[in-house]
Amino acid sequence: MTFDTEAKFSRKTLMLHWVVGITMIVLLASGVYMAENKVFALYGWHKSFGIVVFFFALWRVVWRIRNGWPSTLGDPSKLMHILAKVVHYLLLIGTIIMPLSGFVMSVMGGHGAALFGLELIAANPDPANPGKVIPLNGALAGLAHQVHGLAGDALIIGVLLHVAGAYKHHLIDKDGTLRRMLGQEV
Repeated sequence: MTFDTEAKFSRKTLMLHWVVGITMIVLLASGVYMAENKVFALYGWHKSFGIVVFFFALWRVVWRIRNGWPSTLGDPSKLMHILAKVVHYLLLIGTIIMPLSGFVMSVMGGHGAALFGLELIAANPDPANPGKVIPLNGALAGLAHQVHGLAGDALIIGVLLHVAGAYKHHLIDKDGTLRRMLGQEV
């Protein structure tokens, strides 16, 4: 098993970062699009990729705990160091909370859960209203819906701050942080 060094990240770290990061960005964008435009046809794909990214995010959290936090390059101010830690924790926690709250919202809302068409948890159809479902726990589904929305907003802010920080490291600090995240040795 290869761990990160100060000069270079392991392939596992890079893979987990980019798979979780890109998938979460696509899920956030598709979630906003679906909600604002009432595009129900995308929900199956959204939920399936949400289930998949949950396991990659969980793997990433476990890997981060085992591997430790990467060393900071350069000499950031105390404020920048704190902000970076807050953003990293927000992203790690958010990538777990988002898919988990979406799953709870769907299942407790009576919609069930499927992974690319493979039924994992059956929906709870309403026999009196074809095409409708009966929530298993409406209060919990509602709470999960609120958490999903708030976590989505927080993740969008976190991603924007994370990307801004990466560009700051690359363009202003010129400290190799972005190059290291792209797999180069610094």
